Parts: sequence; C-alpha cells; structure tokens
Amino acid sequence: MGTATVASSDQPIFLITHEFYPVRGGIATFTEEIARATADLGYNIEVWAQAAPPTAEKTDWPFRLRRLPLRGSHDLLCQLRLARELIRHRRDLRRATVYLPEPGPMMTMMLLQFFRAFHPRRLVLTFHGSEILKFARAPLRRWLAGRLIRQAARVSTLSTYTQELLLAHFPEAADKIFLTPGALRTDFAVVPAQPAAERSKIVILTVGRLHPRKGQLLTLQALQMLPPEVRGQLEYWIVGAQSKGDYEQKLRSAAALHPDLTVRFFGNIPDEELSTLYDRADIFAMTSINHRDSIEGFGLVYLEAAAHGLPVVAHDVGGVSEAVLDGQTGLLVPPHRPAQLAAAFEKLIHDAPLRRRLGAAGRAWALRNCWRESAEALFAPTPADAEP
Repeated sequence: MGTATVASSDQPIFLITHEFYPVRGGIATFTEEIARATADLGYNIEVWAQAAPPTAEKTDWPFRLRRLPLRGSHDLLCQLRLARELIRHRRDLRRATVYLPEPGPMMTMMLLQFFRAFHPRRLVLTFHGSEILKFARAPLRRWLAGRLIRQAARVSTLSTYTQELLLAHFPEAADKIFLTPGALRTDFAVVPAQPAAERSKIVILTVGRLHPRKGQLLTLQALQMLPPEVRGQLEYWIVGAQSKGDYEQKLRSAAALHPDLTVRFFGNIPDEELSTLYDRADIFAMTSINHRDSIEGFGLVYLEAAAHGLPVVAHDVGGVSEAVLDGQTGLLVPPHRPAQLAAAFEKLIHDAPLRRRLGAAGRAWALRNCWRESAEALFAPTPADAEP
C-alpha cells in the first residue's frame, strides 16, 4: 500500500466516539490507534470524545481532542447531547470527513441523517460485531442503519467474520466494505523471548472486563475439572473490572469451591503493570462466548498475549480464529464443551515445549498488522473525493 496523499487543511477529519481514553477495551484501543495513525499520515484529524476527569487526561496527543459534555453511554440522553453538538457544528461537518468508529455516534447520526444540513462531505463507518445484531434485530433501527450505510463512502470491519455478518444483515454495504484489522498498541513493548524462569506454579492469565461473554467463569470451571494434583500446580489470574451485575461475585463464589486452585483478582490495572503480568504468566485464556446479542468480533487482547509469547486457549467463536491460529499460536475449542476445554488446558500444562512453540509463533503473528495501513484504507482519497 502506498503513501497516502496528505489531506488539505480545509478538509478535516472528525472522529466522533463515545469510547476513548481513559475508557479501556478493544473499541477504545482501536479508536485511539486509528486516530494516531491518521495523524501520523499527515491528515488533519480531530477526535470528539466523551467527557473525562481532568486528572485522567493526556497532553501529548498527536491530534486535536475535543471533549464533549456527555458520559459516553448509548442511552437517549447521550444521543440527544451528541446531536446538540453536531447541530452546533454542522457547518464544519458539511465540509469534512466524519468517521464513526463505533455504535454510539452511529445511533445519533441515524436520527440526523434525514436533515441535509448534517450530511458530511464524506461519511466513514467501522463495525465491530455486536452492534450489527442489535441494529438488525429491531426493524426501525435496521432501516435506519441500512440508510446510514447507503450514505457512507466506506465501511470497514476488523475481521472477515464481522464483514460476512454485516453483509448478511446489511447487503447495501457490499460495494464499499473492506477490512481494517487491529494491531498491537503503539506503546506496546514486544520483549524478546527470555529463557524460561523456574516457577513453583503455572499461571493462567485472563485479561478482559468481567462479563459473562468474556468467559472467565468457564475458564475457572474448566480448570476446576482437572485432577487435584494438577489444580495444586496452578494459579488463575483474572485482570479486569466489573461491568454490570454480580458476575464478579459469581466468580469469587465459584473460586471458593476448590481452594486448592489459587485464584487472584487484580481488578483494572495500568498497562505498564499489565505488561509485567503477561511476562509472569505461562498461558493466556479468554474463552469468550456469544452472549445474547454480544459477540467477539476479533479480540485485540489475543494479539497482546501472543506478543508476550503466551500460548492462547480460546473458544472458536466469532472472529477469534482470525486472532488465534488453532494449533499454531494457541488452541481453539468449540464453545460449551467444558471437557474439551479442560483437556486443552491440561495439554498445555503438561507440555512445556508445546507452550514454547505456540508462544514463539504468536510473537511473529501478533506483528503482522499495521495501524497505518488500516488508517490509509479508511481515508485515502479516491477520484470521487475530488468531485465538487
């Protein structure tokens, strides 16, 4: 892919999102990294993001950042507040590229799309997975989303799985859809492989918000199925903050059933501390499942684990197989097969050479994608862009 033509200053890009730093997670990482790469390519980009405490703000962004007076949920109040901001700045939007990288601002634009005053010069959309099902299963929202897609110049997804899912529900995207795969964070340090340290226990690590879809309970139950003498050799480390409900309490209650398996809850920790945990772990596990309308469209965290040389155990759902290569960088197991999941863990626990082989392949695999290429695919000019 060649070097992008630098966008002129009178044709800015406005990236509008409800999920941006200090929010953490796959979509927030994708949004930040695309913004960085776009600025690095020379484009005139400004990020409009949800409100954040002043103490959590950074000052070294390579792009302009405008904080909006909204907390970043998908409820009606946030949609109305974002709509008010878009109305106030409609003249700026009409001569710009407007990029909506996640469903929050898409829902607002669905309502404003009927007014020509809010039509941007160019509209670009990115879909991650779960929002496709949520839009498609409500008839009115399905119609609104389809209309928005028809207005878009480009539509992207992170995985082939998500691309096929979008086309199945919204075929109007067929002539404008392409992939913008995720990559490692720009501040992610890939540390060369080190000689294996002698450890008293084998550490299985999961990183992700505490939610039934992320499958922490399924991993825990699979480890508890192992023989007592194996459980005594293990520690299960869970990193991530509670989302909604009582899922963390369910995890803690389940952990108490087999005290011979050590389970540690780390909560939400800074990235620099997380890197240390990756380096101290032996196996990475995130056994996501499809949960109602929520699916795993890709999973950037699998790449981070692979970059640290960790073999991965995961469920073969959604776009996970595009982040984890079965038998090459990790082991994929069909969902809802607890005995097979336990067997996958036992295989890696007892086979250190296999762990090293999968981990070594994962390091190379994690480096294959590039944020700059994804940003260029989103915003590189086309002949149609030169039309008045």
